[in-house]
Amino acid sequence: MARRFRGFLPVVVDVETGGLNCATDALLEIAAVIVEIAPDGTLQRGETHSYHVKPFEGANIVPASLAVTGIDPFHPLRPAIDEKDALSRIFKEVREAVRRHGCKRAILVGHNASFDLGFLNAAVTRADIKRNPFHPFSSFDTVTLAGAALGQTVLAKATLASGLQWDSSAAHAAAYDAERTADLFCKVCNFCLPSFLEAEKRVRELGWIEEAPAAANGVDPTSPVATEST
Repeated sequence: MARRFRGFLPVVVDVETGGLNCATDALLEIAAVIVEIAPDGTLQRGETHSYHVKPFEGANIVPASLAVTGIDPFHPLRPAIDEKDALSRIFKEVREAVRRHGCKRAILVGHNASFDLGFLNAAVTRADIKRNPFHPFSSFDTVTLAGAALGQTVLAKATLASGLQWDSSAAHAAAYDAERTADLFCKVCNFCLPSFLEAEKRVRELGWIEEAPAAANGVDPTSPVATEST
């Protein structure tokens, strides 16, 4: 994985919120999906980590946003936790995945990624969290990827156009949207795998990366996962 994205581990993040302003509006749900890599270099959806979040003190909540998500932030049976607790739990899992894949940092993948990254960074600041495993401003946006590969930019339509399934009744829940975004990201990236392998050969010829070691255990040393398997 480290070689596939220049040392970055893709982690899909989706947030459900009380509005559109990350500085003033409540973060109500957050989900993170780890992207994994198979021995043949294809990407696949990994584990999901999802939490309901208590609105921070003084948070703005726009009724129109709740009408879209169907969230009742103050329902007595809603298993919500504080922002800092939710982020700390997710960041722990992300850091472990970054180490496991030999990466240097996580990079957020999202559908309209700037929205999710904005709310994530705002919550990190409010919670005074010092160790954020995500790159602070870079991201992979599946709107762009799906638009280029499939001609569709709406998540539901891009998902269906790619041959995946979509359940409208489950949409606008952070875990469901994050998992569908992860599936879409993996599918588009897997379309691009032959192009990546060709580019990696050129990069090696240019001397930008060291030559891979000899094959071991039957693993092709030119594979993007060779260094993980040897």
